[in-house]
Amino acid sequence: MSPHKSSSMDGDLQTAFGAPLAELYETAAGPDASAALARSLELRSFLSMVEEQVALVRDRVHADMNPDRDMGELSADKLRFDAQWLEAALDARGSYRAALDELLRTMPPLDRQPRSVRTTQYRATATLPPSAAPAPSRAGAARASRP
Repeated sequence: MSPHKSSSMDGDLQTAFGAPLAELYETAAGPDASAALARSLELRSFLSMVEEQVALVRDRVHADMNPDRDMGELSADKLRFDAQWLEAALDARGSYRAALDELLRTMPPLDRQPRSVRTTQYRATATLPPSAAPAPSRAGAARASRP
């Protein structure tokens, strides 16, 4: 996960968790990070990557369609491929935005989010003297008489 690339939902994340992105990533790396924060930042990383792809294709199409460009360089096949690529990237962007929005909408408010508590379970071990060991289950048992 990387806080370096921006996403269109950074403001929503900062509002939902009440901290700047850098601080959210720092918190997510710690032992007390909530599952909602970790998943939100994971979705944000996917979203920022896909938004970068959308921007790259958009810029490539704009460059190809520049009015100063020689018309002999235009390629319908290349533009069709870019349109398919852009459609796929926009679909992914929409899916990530919807998933992140749903997560932020359904998570508990900040003041009621559970904090994970680290506990250590101690195990007591003791060795009993042979005289205190339990007897085998059938030891000394009398045979039951049958009618």
